[in-house]
Formats: sequence, C-alpha cells, structure tokens
Amino acid sequence: MISRLFRYLVTLLPQHAISRVVHRLARWRWRPWKNLLIKGFTRAYGVDRGEAAASESNAYVSFNAFFTRPLAPGVRPLADTRGAMISPVDGVISQHGAVSNGRLIQAKRQDYSVAELLGGDEQLARAFRDGHFATLYLSPRDYHRVHMPIAGSLVRMLHVPGRLFGVSRPLVRHVPRLFARNERVIGLFDTEHGPMAMVLVGAIGVGSIETAWAGEITPPRGHRIRNWDYRHDSLTLEAGEEMGRFNLGSTVILLFADTALQWANAIAEDQPVRMGQALAYFDIAASPSGAQPGEGEHAGE
Repeated sequence: MISRLFRYLVTLLPQHAISRVVHRLARWRWRPWKNLLIKGFTRAYGVDRGEAAASESNAYVSFNAFFTRPLAPGVRPLADTRGAMISPVDGVISQHGAVSNGRLIQAKRQDYSVAELLGGDEQLARAFRDGHFATLYLSPRDYHRVHMPIAGSLVRMLHVPGRLFGVSRPLVRHVPRLFARNERVIGLFDTEHGPMAMVLVGAIGVGSIETAWAGEITPPRGHRIRNWDYRHDSLTLEAGEEMGRFNLGSTVILLFADTALQWANAIAEDQPVRMGQALAYFDIAASPSGAQPGEGEHAGE
C-alpha cells in the first residue's frame, strides 16, 4: 500500500515543468546567485573541488558550468584498455550482469526489456538479447561527464521522450520500468567486440543531456522518437574519450552484445566506481594478472 501511494504521488509531480525551471535557474549568470548555489551545493554534497580543472566559484559562469566541470589532467587513471571495458563515469553500480532473454534487472522484483529501453525497436534490441548490461547511477556530488567505455564508431543516436522520474534508489525500487519510461538519449556504436549501446537516462531536474558530437539534445521536448543516422560520418571515439554529459545528474546504462564479457572480480552492486577503472574484460586472457579496477596508466582531460 505504501509503495503504491509513493508511486502515485511521484507520478502526479509536474516533472517537466520542474525540470524547465531548474534548467533556467542553473544557467542564470548573476554572480551572487551562482556563487551561492555553488558554495551551498559543495557543502551539502561534499564535492571535492580539488579534482576539478578550476576550484574557485568565480571560474564558472553559471551553476551548470560548475556542475559539468572538467577534471584536472591526470586525476582519473585509465586502466589498460586492451580487452577491458572501463567505467564511463564516476558513480555507483546499481545493477550489472547478463541480459536474460532480452530483459534487464532494474532492482529486486523489478525488470524491463531491452526493446522498451531502446524505444520499442525489437530489431535493434535483438543484438543485445543475450548480452550484458551495467547500470551506473551518478549522485549529485559526482563528476557528470560521460566517457567511452571502449573505442567505438557511432552508428545511430536516438532521443526517446518520456517521463522524468527521479532515479534515486527508493524510486528505482518502486517505480516499475522506470528507465524504460524516462526520457533518454541513446548512442549506438560498432566496436571490435560487437554492438554497444550507451543510454543516458534523464530524471527530474536534469535540464538537458548533451553529446560530444551533437551538443544539447534535450530540450527541446516532444512526443516522437528522434533518430539520427551516423553510418556515413565515420565518427570514432576512443576509450576514455568524452561522449556526453548530464546537465544535472542521472543514470547511464551500458549494453553489450558480446556474450563472452566477464566482469572484474571486485565489481559488485552498490560499489562506487570511478571513470577509467576496469569493470569487465571481453577476453579474460587480456586481464592483467592480479590487476584491480582502477590500476593503469594516467590519462588527462
């Protein structure tokens, strides 16, 4: 009963209206306002400004510029990417594992289909039917740029309109098919290990989602799925290269068609991860003997 009431109340919220207001306020450049937000946010969430390329509030033209701040060179080491899949973000592993008969785990007693997640495209979902997935949650304190987990050539991008439920743990546990109902931007890539999808899921307060190749995708908003074809553009991104960002945080879902992918020993549900650490290996023989996620060479921004 409490669970149903909670879902009902959350559903009644004017999610898009709230997000539009947040979008404007986060970009207001009045110095006292944005400095107040940055300082208050830093204290409330314990943000480590020492990792940023610029630590002073006055270095940012708006709160959103601070929220999407770049990191200082060398603060995120890249694991050896030969045969490895690295974390594309700083965050927490919500779920990970094998896709079972075309379905992914959202939370205990909650699942949803790959086809739903990919905008209802059954043909597109077929490649990932028996693959692997990882769901990574970005908290407000985290670094909010998204990087490539492996090298890949961009094939398509989809914008799927939808709701903007929050993606905190209580909501993920109680709102059925949340990730397949929320607005999302999907990048589809060809890689040496087969097809890969990166799904950037929106949430309440997420004013926009950007990609490195197309800029801001949301807003504008609408009711139809938008589709971009990049098969003839030869856009290739290397492992660790920035592919997008959240203007206020949310969740990234990774899909891999490769059935041979094996997760690193230390990877577990609710584990914090950092961009660049090894999460899995496509060829377990390529895994450095005894290496733990996060070990490897340094990479700058």
